[in-house]
Amino acid sequence: MKYFPIDRNLFIKNRKKFMAQMKPKSIAVFNSNDIYPISADSTMPFEQARDIFYLSGADQEETILVLFPDSLDKKHREILFVRETNEHIAVWEGAKLTKEQATAVSGIETVYWLTDFDKVFFDLMTEADTIYFNTNEHYRQSVETQTREDRFIQKCKQDFPAHQWAKSNPILQKIRGVKEPEEIALMQTACDITEKGFRRILGFVKPGVWEYEMEAEFLHEFVRNRSKGFAYTPIIASGANANVLHYVENNQQVKDGDMILMDLAAEYANYSSDLTRTIPANGRFTDRQKAVYSAVLRVKDQATKMLVPGTLWAEYHKEVGKIMTSELLGLGLLDKADVQNEDSQWPAYKKYFMHGTSHHIGLDTHDYGALKTPMKANMVFTVEPGIYIPKEGMGIRLEDDVVIQEKGEPFNLMRNIPIEIEEIEELMNA
Repeated sequence: MKYFPIDRNLFIKNRKKFMAQMKPKSIAVFNSNDIYPISADSTMPFEQARDIFYLSGADQEETILVLFPDSLDKKHREILFVRETNEHIAVWEGAKLTKEQATAVSGIETVYWLTDFDKVFFDLMTEADTIYFNTNEHYRQSVETQTREDRFIQKCKQDFPAHQWAKSNPILQKIRGVKEPEEIALMQTACDITEKGFRRILGFVKPGVWEYEMEAEFLHEFVRNRSKGFAYTPIIASGANANVLHYVENNQQVKDGDMILMDLAAEYANYSSDLTRTIPANGRFTDRQKAVYSAVLRVKDQATKMLVPGTLWAEYHKEVGKIMTSELLGLGLLDKADVQNEDSQWPAYKKYFMHGTSHHIGLDTHDYGALKTPMKANMVFTVEPGIYIPKEGMGIRLEDDVVIQEKGEPFNLMRNIPIEIEEIEELMNA
């Protein structure tokens, strides 16, 4: 791994939080991701399933975590199963975790080879009444590929039909949404790496460069600072491309007078950051660009102040919509009649700002976290309003990542990344 070792106490705390909410005589199982094929002998780079990483720190394929707090044998209350390494694997792939290394990473004392799983698991299931299955229930998921977790659940239901089933997801939604200090520190590192990339690009951009050249500059800076690369597929959208919310082609040449919307950020140690900045290709904002940009920035700043303990996510978005409506009226993009005659299910402002303002961020860019209950301290949210004007060939979005505080305004993890018009112009013309 490129990242520095993580204090295993983080994973010990996370397991304690999860097990504290398990039913009596229940067992929970978490599987690593598959390595997905491309074609022939090619595969995609391995990405660990975020839940097993959250609970163990094990960043390796073919790994299984078992939690059984009521096991009669104390050493079986936490078990990690890892792939047994050998000289052949070490030569061709690199050495895998030894049992001792797995303990050092996770804080789990009992580590078995994966080949022992069926025997050990059957014995544990004779003591358990309920098994927790780790299904993906994120509100934005649309997974069609069968995962290693899916195959395990299917087999387990066949092999142990008399057991009760429960879902690990509600527990994970609750505990993953509230970050530990160690997690916030890792996310700060991801944001700091993102800052390095953005500052690099401000000195690089000029009319005539290509969007993919900008992508390459970011990637260079991210990887040289111990990131695997982008936390999600990068968006570098110049001119009218910015009106396509998920524009990822990044294959157009930047023109003089364009605004360039960049929605991209670094990961670090599997933790995401999520940044959006919009800059003028030639280093100078026009008066119109300044007006729209300033309106988006005001919405972002006001929305950020609303992210405090007790806020309801759905109500928050309604309030942000009211702020955006006021700004769009000021820009002349809406008039009073538009607002008076709006559809309550699709307010007038949605013509120019059609997406949400905030989502949880953490191990996933769109992270697990409670959305129907009041916000809590140490939840981390994005704040990302935008105004999109196809007729003017311009789209502007600004985004930071913020940590909800027990008291006062949220703490901005991207506080050092330039966002003010004057600073951006100064850096681009230095």
